[in-house]
Amino acid sequence: MKPHYLLLGILFCYTSVAAQIDRSQQPQPGPEPEINFGSPQEYRFSNGLTLLVVENHKLPQVSVSLRIDNPLYPEGDKAGINQLLSEMMGKGSKSIEKDAFEEEIDFMGAHFHFNLDGAHASSLTRYFPRVFEMLADATLHPNFVPEEFEKEKEKAIEGLKTAEKDVKTAARRVQNLLSYGAQHPYGEYTTEGSLQNSTLEDLMKQYKQIYHAKNAYLIVVGDINFKAAKKLAKKHFGRWKAGVIKTTSFPAPENVSETQIAFVEMPNAVQSEIAALFTSDLDKKNPDYYAALIANQILGGGGEARLFLNLREDKGFTYGAYSNLSGDHKTKARLRVATSVRNAVTDSAVVKLHYEIDRMSKELVTDEELDLVKNKYAGSLIRSLEDPENIANFTYNVKTQNLPVNFYNNLLKNIKKVTKKDILRASKKYLSAGQLRIVVTGKGSDILSPLEALKINGMLVKVSYFDKWGTATERPAFSKPIPEGTTAQSVIEGYLDALGEEPN
Repeated sequence: MKPHYLLLGILFCYTSVAAQIDRSQQPQPGPEPEINFGSPQEYRFSNGLTLLVVENHKLPQVSVSLRIDNPLYPEGDKAGINQLLSEMMGKGSKSIEKDAFEEEIDFMGAHFHFNLDGAHASSLTRYFPRVFEMLADATLHPNFVPEEFEKEKEKAIEGLKTAEKDVKTAARRVQNLLSYGAQHPYGEYTTEGSLQNSTLEDLMKQYKQIYHAKNAYLIVVGDINFKAAKKLAKKHFGRWKAGVIKTTSFPAPENVSETQIAFVEMPNAVQSEIAALFTSDLDKKNPDYYAALIANQILGGGGEARLFLNLREDKGFTYGAYSNLSGDHKTKARLRVATSVRNAVTDSAVVKLHYEIDRMSKELVTDEELDLVKNKYAGSLIRSLEDPENIANFTYNVKTQNLPVNFYNNLLKNIKKVTKKDILRASKKYLSAGQLRIVVTGKGSDILSPLEALKINGMLVKVSYFDKWGTATERPAFSKPIPEGTTAQSVIEGYLDALGEEPN
C-alpha cells in the first residue's frame, strides 16, 4: 500500500503547486544574463608571436587557434593561389606523411583544420601536447608535394568548370566585383587561366609571405594553465622566423551616386538572383556599430524580419529574403540584401526590396521588433560562448582591432542600450536606399524589359549591362522564340510556298 500513498502524496503536491499558478499572467523575465568569456593571459615572444591563454577547467578539453593578421592584398594574375595554399596546408609535414598524420589525429579523436588565416586544433587534455606539436609541425614544416599540388590545382579547375553555368556563382562573382572593384582583394576572382598560371614555386613563395611569426597569434582556450601553454608555445614556435609583413595599396570601394540596376545575362536561369549592395565605413569601434547591427537584423536577419515577411509571407515571391551587414576593419563594410525569385515577379521583388530598405531610414521600428532582436542577440551570444573557437575569435578581435578589453563582455549591455532613434540614425548612414547598386542576374528575355521600365519613387531606374564575368556589355539581344509546332518540314514547306513551288 505504501507506493499508493506515495503516489497520492506526489499528486497532491503537484495539484497544490499548479493551483497557485496564475496562467492568465505572463511569467516575469529572469535576471539579465551576464557575459564573461574570460580574460586572456598574454605573453609576446621576441619573434613577434603573441600567446593568449583563456583558462577554463570545466571540461577536460583544450583548443588552440593560430591566427595570422595579414593585411589585405590582391593576388593579381595568380588569383586562386591562396585557395591552393589553404588546401595544401595540413596535409602532414616533412616528418609525417599525410596518411600517418591523419590517422594519428583520428586515433586521438582530435579536430584539426587549416585555412588561409591560420589553423585550429582541439582535443582532450591528455592528448593536447601532441596535438599542439602536430599543429606546429604542419605549420612550420609543410610537406608541399608536387603531385598533391597538381591534384589540388586540377580539382580547383574542375570546380570552376562545374560552376561555369551556375547562376548563383555568377551572381556572387559580379556582385563582389561591382561592390569592391576589380583591383580589390574582395573583388577579384579565380579563373582557369590564373590557376594554370600558378606554380608550386609560387605557392612556396606565398607560404613564406603569409606564414611567419611577426603578426601571428596563438590563442589557447580550455583545460590548461598559462605556464604549460607558454612552455608548449616556446618549445614549438619559439624559433619561428619573424618575417616581413607585406602591404599593398588598392582602390577603396565606391558606391554609385544614385540607385541603379546592374543586369547580368544568364540565359539558362530559371529564377532571378537579386542583391542590393552598399558599402560604408563601419567597424566595431564605430559608435553606430550596435545600432547598425540591430537595424540589419530587423531588416533581414531571419524569418521574423521585414524582408522575409514581405517578400515571402505576404507576396509569395521567394523562399526567403535576407540581409547581411559585414563589418570589416581592413576595408569598408558592406550591406548585402539578397533573394531569389521567380522570373515573372523580378521587377516587383526589386521594388519591394528597395521599399523595405528605404523604410528603415524613414520611420521608427516598433517596440516589438526591437525587443525581439535584442532577445535574439542575447541567446545567440550566450550560445556562442560554448564554442572555444568563438572564444578564440573574440580574443583575437580584441587584440587586432584595438577594441576595449571588455568589448565582448559588454556587448550585450551595449546592444540593450540601443533605442529606436539610434536605429533610425544608423539606417540612414549604413542602409542607404539612395545609393544602392542592385545586381539582378537572370534570363534577360524574360525579365529585362520590365526592369528597364522600372520606376522607384517616381524616377526611372538606370540599367547597365554585364556578362557573367562582370565585364560591361551592350544591351543583350534576344532571339525570338520558335513558334509552337514548328518542324523542319514545316519550315521547308513554308519556304517553297513563298517561292510558289510545290514540295516533291
